[in-house]
Amino acid sequence: MTTTSAFTLEIRPDNVAVIAIDVPGEKMNTLKAEFGGQVREILRQLRENKDLLGVVFISAKEDNFIAGADINMIGNCKTAKEAEGLSTQGQQVMAEIHALPFPVVAAIHGACLGGGLELALACHSRICTDDSKTVLGLPEVQLGLLPGSGGTQRLPRLIGVSTALEMILTGKQLRPRQALKAGLVDDVVPHSILLDAAVEQVKKGKPDHRRLPVRERVLAGPLGRAVLFRIVGKKTEQKTQGNYPATERILQVIETGLAQGSRSGYEAEARAFGELAMTPQSRALRSIFFASTELKKDPGTSAEAGPLRTAGVLGGGLMGGGIAFVTACKGKLPVRIKDINAKGINHALKYSWDLLDKKVRRRHIKASERDSQLALISGTTDYRGFSQRDVVIEAVFEDLALKQQMVAEVEEQCAPHTVFASNTSSLPIGDIAAGAQRPEQVIGLHFFSPVEKMPLVEVIPHAGTSARTIATTVQLAKKQGKTPIVVADKAGFYVNRILAPYINEAMRLLMEGQRIEFIDHALVKYGFPVGPIQLLDEVGIDTGTKIIPVLEAAYGERFSPPANIISAILNDDRKGRKNSRGFYLYAAKGRKSKKQPDPAIYSLVGITAAQSAISPQQAAERCVMMMLNEAARCFDEGVVRSARDGDIGAVFGIGFPPFLGGPFRYMDSLGAGEVVAILQRLAAQYGPRFTPCEPLLRMAEQGQTFWPVKETDALS
Repeated sequence: MTTTSAFTLEIRPDNVAVIAIDVPGEKMNTLKAEFGGQVREILRQLRENKDLLGVVFISAKEDNFIAGADINMIGNCKTAKEAEGLSTQGQQVMAEIHALPFPVVAAIHGACLGGGLELALACHSRICTDDSKTVLGLPEVQLGLLPGSGGTQRLPRLIGVSTALEMILTGKQLRPRQALKAGLVDDVVPHSILLDAAVEQVKKGKPDHRRLPVRERVLAGPLGRAVLFRIVGKKTEQKTQGNYPATERILQVIETGLAQGSRSGYEAEARAFGELAMTPQSRALRSIFFASTELKKDPGTSAEAGPLRTAGVLGGGLMGGGIAFVTACKGKLPVRIKDINAKGINHALKYSWDLLDKKVRRRHIKASERDSQLALISGTTDYRGFSQRDVVIEAVFEDLALKQQMVAEVEEQCAPHTVFASNTSSLPIGDIAAGAQRPEQVIGLHFFSPVEKMPLVEVIPHAGTSARTIATTVQLAKKQGKTPIVVADKAGFYVNRILAPYINEAMRLLMEGQRIEFIDHALVKYGFPVGPIQLLDEVGIDTGTKIIPVLEAAYGERFSPPANIISAILNDDRKGRKNSRGFYLYAAKGRKSKKQPDPAIYSLVGITAAQSAISPQQAAERCVMMMLNEAARCFDEGVVRSARDGDIGAVFGIGFPPFLGGPFRYMDSLGAGEVVAILQRLAAQYGPRFTPCEPLLRMAEQGQTFWPVKETDALS
């Protein structure tokens, strides 16, 4: 047996070699540049062994094959040429694996992503487990990159160009059965027989070249290719708005390989990889990756978390149902829902049933898994079954007296150690805890809607919340599959506080006569997933505007929306998508026609919409600069603990353009002086609400950044 630091070679008695991948000291296997020499040495030994029947690559980790390449390697590159060299080295190692004179099989269990899938593609066959942890994909585009070790060339030839484009352009991950259907793997087996199945596959010899379906062969030809790339290019441009250069390069590189042959394709791939690694978009996206990875490890406080065995939810509405779902189905904790009537409980149970049943229909889980997950959720109209709940999450109406009553009831009915977490979007946690017997166990836990989709939660301790309660709540959020940020107990907390001025400015643009669709498109073009007016419709106009009086009372007129616009909309019974009437009109359920801006809005708020006299860029700048100015205030006041938390909160909570890295990374890239100059120009044009805040003026004067300078330098 020969051992290297990450790869172990064993020759079995039946002359099948097994290479076990186990990066020491790491939970996940990731590929590093220094492994190139180790792999080459093993390959040399294999080539010298004339008795070998073949080789199996398998992971020694419990639940992952290879999760990708180590992204730090890219950060260490100073030039595009250096990054291109990384890609070329990766391509050469994969080429050596593929050129071995005997069958090479990848035995895949768990995450097989990025460089991990590229290694598997270099093998002659692939077998994966039927486990839910097993996923295969090339997610490099999410870091502003493309696959750099041959993935852009091997994947289209294996599974066809249209399926490969979908995977590489979106970072889509395939589950085992999807991978089998696509032709990405040759077999799907139980985990217990993975190695045996892979050895059997070796003994069958190298597989015949897989013949692609007729459609894919047509699309790979010159005429089909031209049509396909034109259509996909157009769709991609619509989706990315030209903000992500990696997608355009992916299309170019794949087309080059198909039109001019593999050698040209590999050269184009390495060159594009090197150039993309140096783009500001890739640096920003990589910074978000590192920040979110750090946050996953951050316990929120140095204290030990309390027990987390069971949870309760108060309120069976939309939020309560969503919270119960993520707690039971992702957190694997038994959940008891309390509502004032059986209808609320049934609504919450149906919410989880619908989500789980959809997964069954899509074959993501089995019916038995749906039933066992649903069995974790129960309901009651009183506090029976609540006496030993470790955490109770309150999701009732935004009414202070009601929430205070909930605290009193939980303290009376539950255990002395029970944590009370309030899902409030606007009420101060200190006020909710004001009459509590155990105020140190009261905390805010602000979810975003829809709960099962939105990745962020805000954890909000008040002045008297204990460190143990913070740690317990952060741990619960992580169990629920969320990224938690700990924020201060100030009006609006963080996300809603920076969102409100952004939406208010969109309302001002509307009152100036700008069309609804013009405003929304301007912000989508800027990089937001939806425009501010559509966002208000999606959240619910009644829900989204509830916080405005709270913010006005706390911070004054800079939070005041244009006069009467919101009351005029609400008085006309417009709540947004939930009642099919808002700024947009929505088709009845089951109808496929798209939402349309409602022209009646203009007369309702007393304006005449006209052709815009300003550019989309100017409209977007006004909304975004209001958000940035408020974010700087939040940072200065300690509402967020760090620029990292503020960037993740904005990207994960409201879809701040990821390719800009978050508000603080973006302001650092512009420079505080430039941010101040833009705000001063806007203040001269549109009024004092744009006046740059004191912290920004100070930072501009002293040349300071939000991120520590070494961090800023590393990503600039």
